[in-house]
Amino acid sequence: MEPPMEPSGGEQEPGAVRLLDLPWEDVLLPHVLSLVPLRQLLRLQRVSRAFRALVQLHLAGLRRFDAAQEWPGSDLSSGKYSQRASTGYQLRGRVGSLLGGQVASPEGRLLPGKNSGPDRQRLPGPRDQLRVEVPPHPQVGPQIPRAALAWLLRDAEGLQELALAPCHEWLSDEDLVPVLARNPQLRSVALAGCGQLSRRALGALAEGCPRLQRLSLAHCDWVDGLALRGLADRCPALEELDLTACRQLKDEAIVYLAQRRGAGLRSLSLAVNANVGDTAVQELARNCPELEHLDLTGCLRVGSDGVRTLAEYCPALRSLRVRHCHHVAEPSLSRLRKRGVDIDVEPPLHQALVLLQDMAGFAPFVNLQV
Repeated sequence: MEPPMEPSGGEQEPGAVRLLDLPWEDVLLPHVLSLVPLRQLLRLQRVSRAFRALVQLHLAGLRRFDAAQEWPGSDLSSGKYSQRASTGYQLRGRVGSLLGGQVASPEGRLLPGKNSGPDRQRLPGPRDQLRVEVPPHPQVGPQIPRAALAWLLRDAEGLQELALAPCHEWLSDEDLVPVLARNPQLRSVALAGCGQLSRRALGALAEGCPRLQRLSLAHCDWVDGLALRGLADRCPALEELDLTACRQLKDEAIVYLAQRRGAGLRSLSLAVNANVGDTAVQELARNCPELEHLDLTGCLRVGSDGVRTLAEYCPALRSLRVRHCHHVAEPSLSRLRKRGVDIDVEPPLHQALVLLQDMAGFAPFVNLQV
């Protein structure tokens, strides 16, 4: 008598529960698909029409989309994985076994499922006659393709956070504007380095997303004074703005931003903007009482006058970046140091000793004439 063959992923053992038999909205969406990275979602939706419907339902309910996502809960910069990522990886392994296919390990290797591999056996069935070869799916990661992004976001209408920096090489107004129109409740948008966009995209964002609180436009050379004015006029909830290396911006644009939205600004980066000087910094200081973080790295026209105004008018300031601001002298920074503001420029030795004496009531004996 021949031993019974192991049933394939298409057959169901008596009394067994299939993955899709579990409640979708109560179990699969919040506890399974929420742990599956974008790359695996693209694979999963190719299994069957039912899995495609499940993935589309998950994508339609997304609140946060990050195109750089590899593994949920992972720290991409350090390569370390959180406990949630480890749990998600183990769960994906079990899901892959249920599907009878292969899943990827955190290192990118394919791990076999219980019904995959060259030695697997299965009962022949009518599905063999309908089997078709499907071309490889597009990869999602640091270089996400346009077609993959369009499919992933086509049903999303409830996004609150959107990060598309990995799409910077090709992302255009035609790609972004429809997504913004379908998601008016966006609160955080990251478009760092997206140089193919234009003022039209920023106008659509400002007009269609009135709840916007955080926006990154770092290294977007197309951002000019007119585009920034439109943003300042239409985004009353704006709190954090990154304008690093937006080299077309001048003092006039920053002054307008401060006058229109300064009351709510908490974090602002103007780093590597050679056209920004003391005029803009002083206006920010006078109009931004809640400002906590200000980055002026490489702003060569910023000097001590602007920093002194910040010390006078910004009581909530917690961090200031003035590295490579060669006209900022230590006396203008000393008042901020005494308040405990984090400054990226170290004080001279003598100033450090005086500061230590003021804060601790004593100073170590150091012969400064040596």
